Amino acid sequence: MAKECWRGGALIAPVAPVMVSCGSLKKANVLTVAWTGITCTNPPKTYISVRPSRYSYNLIKKSGEFVINLTPSQLVRTCDFAGVRSGKDIDKFKALHLTAEPATQISAPMIKECPVSLECKVTDIIPLGSHDMFLADILAVNVDKKYINENGKLNLSKAGLLAYAHGEYFTLGKRVGSFGFSVRKKRNKTSKK
Repeated sequence: MAKECWRGGALIAPVAPVMVSCGSLKKANVLTVAWTGITCTNPPKTYISVRPSRYSYNLIKKSGEFVINLTPSQLVRTCDFAGVRSGKDIDKFKALHLTAEPATQISAPMIKECPVSLECKVTDIIPLGSHDMFLADILAVNVDKKYINENGKLNLSKAGLLAYAHGEYFTLGKRVGSFGFSVRKKRNKTSKK
């Protein structure tokens, strides 16, 4: 396969377009972020990268808290709107008919309509250029019970989560494997007695 070489750029795809809630229950704000991910398992850490010029930047910097809310596909228009409009000009929770609900560990609200909400406490702010990275501890993960099966296993495939790639939104498709399946030993179909 022949490849054309471009200059360095932000082209890892797909990524998760998450709705980040910040502020407080009385004055909640939401922004869409695609620059996020997990940085460590133990302790559980994540990050979001936000431009310092954004309204939410100072809300997060002042409180040191935010919530990453995973976005289901039925909220694609909501997610897009939250990323292109400023909370400085409008109350996005009200305009988007979102429900701010109390988090369990922090004062920033969760978004009730999202299937998973990660409560985050900022540990470091790292200036990177156009964006600053808010590195954070994940203090709690809140999961809608309808995505937990009878054995207590999380089944996010039923949530219809969004993916974002090069300016377009997608829903996640069919499962093609699971972690470790390439090296897992196959079970013998006949049982010995």
